[in-house]
Amino acid sequence: MTDALCDRRPEPSLERLLADLVPPPRFAEARLDNYVPDPAHPSQEEAKQRITEFAAQLGRPRGGLLSRLRRRSEPARGIYLDGGFGVGKTHLLTSLFHEVEGKRVYGTFVEYTDLVGALGFQKAVDLLGESQLVCIDEFELDDPGDTLLMTRLIRELSDRGVAIVATSNTLPDALGEGRFAAQDFLREIQAMAERFQVLRIDGEDYRRRDGVTEIAALPAPEVQAHAQTMPDATLDRFDPLLKHLVAVHPSRYGALIDEVTAAHLTGMHGLTHHHDALRFVVLVDRLYDREVPMLVSLAADGENAAQDGSGVLEDLFSPELLRSGYRKKYLRCLSRLASLANDGRLLLRAGTADAAS
Repeated sequence: MTDALCDRRPEPSLERLLADLVPPPRFAEARLDNYVPDPAHPSQEEAKQRITEFAAQLGRPRGGLLSRLRRRSEPARGIYLDGGFGVGKTHLLTSLFHEVEGKRVYGTFVEYTDLVGALGFQKAVDLLGESQLVCIDEFELDDPGDTLLMTRLIRELSDRGVAIVATSNTLPDALGEGRFAAQDFLREIQAMAERFQVLRIDGEDYRRRDGVTEIAALPAPEVQAHAQTMPDATLDRFDPLLKHLVAVHPSRYGALIDEVTAAHLTGMHGLTHHHDALRFVVLVDRLYDREVPMLVSLAADGENAAQDGSGVLEDLFSPELLRSGYRKKYLRCLSRLASLANDGRLLLRAGTADAAS
């Protein structure tokens, strides 16, 4: 019987949380040498050169005791990679991680907030404070609690001389805009922003260079049949999965998809509420990080769906959601979902060709 994500209730240990603080499999081979800037957007080359210089600075000998004490007495200055989705920010961040020797950690924003929750704030600071470099991907402040926690964490790590490099789709002094009363936390946000040199990276979504722009859905019978024949695949209906995600903390979505070779999802339809949409975004992010193909079909009564569930998913996020402060996050999800669905179609075709030969 095919497994379902809805049947999984992961309880990752603290050791697992710590072990996961490394770049995801998709970027395991990312290096500065294989980051190819788009000549049409000089900011990409500039960012690559600055990251290269930053890595060299971190690799220099730390000097004697007086040098270390002087460094610890001055807040470290980090780098904040700002830009649209698909312009190579994560590639540069993971390249920096691989370039630097010594103790360093890498995680998404939600992974760090969960680590603080598991360890307690001071223990997390002491643990992360032993690192030479802390990399934070997908930095976003979605609520006041996260704002206070992460701004304080960054200040304390920076005060200890830890280099911090982060990526985001939002400038650091604009974090939280349109999501909560960011002006009430402006002092904390600005104090955090002062610790970074901001590098703006322009460009087009690299995933669109292959012409993949649509989230193409397959007939539901094909999705179901493929799930039954592929080892370690999962098969879920969209609405029950959304309900299940409520019961699983987003920080555990990585563990939720452990060893999944392909995720099959039927009955997909548009979303109108942030709480469902944001959880699904995190799940797609983790599937994308792990390079897990998705085979999807639409709800039969969907606007662009045939009776068998095939068609194009055009309105996953409602216009109201796309006008909100989470717009960039939703657009990134659509881009990644289109890429994963294309991988799923290629996987299905490869299986069909093998069966015919």
